[in-house]
Amino acid sequence: MSVELPFAPVDEVIRRNAGDLRVSADAAEELARRIQIRGAELAADAAERADEDGRKTLMPSDFGVEQLVDRADLTLPIAPVDRIARLDIDDTYRVSMDARVALADILEDYADNVAHAAAILAHHADRRTVQAEDIETYFALFE
Repeated sequence: MSVELPFAPVDEVIRRNAGDLRVSADAAEELARRIQIRGAELAADAAERADEDGRKTLMPSDFGVEQLVDRADLTLPIAPVDRIARLDIDDTYRVSMDARVALADILEDYADNVAHAAAILAHHADRRTVQAEDIETYFALFE
């Protein structure tokens, strides 16, 4: 599976949660992969909700979002999030710009939670670097 999300913004999300820890490239890659999986799942669920309403355009409400954040406040880029949203839905669906921003916000919160936990795991392991195994351990423990 190719990963749509660039690693640099994912690395930035991990770093803001890691404090003085370093971040391995493998950790950013692993988290980007997990974000992509989660985003595709959320979009598939949103498409079902839109279909129930007789729409082919995904809206923020399909993701359970009522209040949008400002696009400029997001670290994750919108274009790759749009590609992630389309991975597991039919080509007849459209994703509104507001829905893309809503999904990016959800995925960024998701990434922040995982990155924070991974930093705790790295500290617990008495390492100075957040590694892919910390991301993997988070998912083994909590999902």
